[in-house]
Amino acid sequence: MSARFEGRVVLVAGGTGGLGRAASSAFLDEGADVAVTYRNQPEWEAFQNSASANAVRLQGHEVDVTDEAAVTRVVEKILLKHDRLDAMVNAVGAYAGGLKLWEMETKVFEQMLHLNLRSGYVLSRAAVRAMLRQGRGAIVNVAAKAAFDHAAGASAYAASKAAAVAMLDALAADVKGSGVRVNTILPSIIDTEANRKAMPKADFSKWPKPQDIARVILFLCSDDAKVIHGAAIPVYGDS
Repeated sequence: MSARFEGRVVLVAGGTGGLGRAASSAFLDEGADVAVTYRNQPEWEAFQNSASANAVRLQGHEVDVTDEAAVTRVVEKILLKHDRLDAMVNAVGAYAGGLKLWEMETKVFEQMLHLNLRSGYVLSRAAVRAMLRQGRGAIVNVAAKAAFDHAAGASAYAASKAAAVAMLDALAADVKGSGVRVNTILPSIIDTEANRKAMPKADFSKWPKPQDIARVILFLCSDDAKVIHGAAIPVYGDS
């Protein structure tokens, strides 16, 4: 097993969910100290138990990542313990669809902006300040194929993901030359237990696996990707 992240500190927001857990586990396996945010206590406990020997390098923070003050405190705790933050991955998000724009309740639109856009805004603001001070770091935000492929019935979701891509692209321009890299990945429907339950008649074989996407995330956070900055990378294979 590679140890390319040994001695490095990573924050994975939404780190106990389908994709977030796969990324967090991969970072742990490659030697990183990993902090995750979560909202579901049983998910966190299950992840802790599954981490086995790696659990000594895992810490959890139950926090709403759209709460700027709370996220700032989490980053401060990480810096107090480790004196560094090498990577931040935002795997927080939500989906709502199936309704035409004029049929959708306004609160659904606001929820999509809150979870898919504001989360990245709050997390990136907190992480990038620490990274700029140390002159290095990597941010990866999980958007979606829908940021560019705007399907019927998904206006709020597509808008929130497209805005997230634009925001991170602008952030990448803001930090150009600082040693901090910012990139976005664009999954399609990910093969998670939750998605299988939501779409039981779908062809799961065409969905990308969380572990495969996690490998892309780790690459983008590694020194091997030092020339990749300001990219929005599709991770949906042929689905």
